[in-house]
Amino acid sequence: MKTINLTTLIFLLSCTPLLAFQNFDDVEIEIVPVNKNVYMLTGAGGNIGILTGEDGVFMIDDQFAPLSQKISDKLKTISEQPVKFLVNTHHHGDHVGGNANFQEDGALIFAHENVRKRLIKDVETNAGFPVVTFDQNINLHINGNDVVVAHVHNAHTDGDVLIYFPQSNVLHTGDTFFNGRFPYIDLESGGTVNGDIEAARTGLSLINENTKIIPGHGNIATYAEYEQYMKMLEEIRDNVLKALGEGRNEEDIVSDENLTNKFYSDEEMKDSFISGSKIRKTFYDDLKDQPRE
Repeated sequence: MKTINLTTLIFLLSCTPLLAFQNFDDVEIEIVPVNKNVYMLTGAGGNIGILTGEDGVFMIDDQFAPLSQKISDKLKTISEQPVKFLVNTHHHGDHVGGNANFQEDGALIFAHENVRKRLIKDVETNAGFPVVTFDQNINLHINGNDVVVAHVHNAHTDGDVLIYFPQSNVLHTGDTFFNGRFPYIDLESGGTVNGDIEAARTGLSLINENTKIIPGHGNIATYAEYEQYMKMLEEIRDNVLKALGEGRNEEDIVSDENLTNKFYSDEEMKDSFISGSKIRKTFYDDLKDQPRE
């Protein structure tokens, strides 16, 4: 597995404010069993999903390039098979940083076509780009699962996908779901408030109350937690729209903790990447020009 060069590392860190300047030497990759032959890997960056079996390891996202060897070493403790299939949930560097490394080792990379477009635009080298792209949905049949890869429009970004393993009853949401915190809706990359809400609604329509959910960030979630996340987004949206309808300006809305503190207080989220004021600013920026009743 090749090592990362300086140019690529700078790119990955610059496009991933969640974990910029992370000391990767200190990162430990942990395996969390989810259900049957599905696992979650944690380390630095987005949660990795793993489906093992005789067809080879199917992996969802790959965190940062400096962690690729650690990830590969940890995978050997649950499967003798190599990573043959890799799906990117979106283009952010803490989810796709290891693409080139796993591609060099033989992985076939799948992603929505907007992910490839954004990676081509942002990176000078052609290493690590998705080989198989799609516009809407794609179904794969790997390791005893009829894997559903479903595009959700303009949610966290413009290239998000949900991945559902029906036989194992596990859903990976990518960053359309942050468990236990406010969402990160990347407006500059095509994300929208309403799209993120619809992504959660789509995810809930795919699963049942026994489904285990791997979020983009945070602990494994239940159906009820995922549903509550959707309701949180809906209520914050409605609160901000109401404030806008009352003629309140940006400063008023961003500073008003009452619009969001039913879910998390500003104090609770003060050290989070998306604080209370940041989420109110995101909702304001996205909703300010929408027509209101």
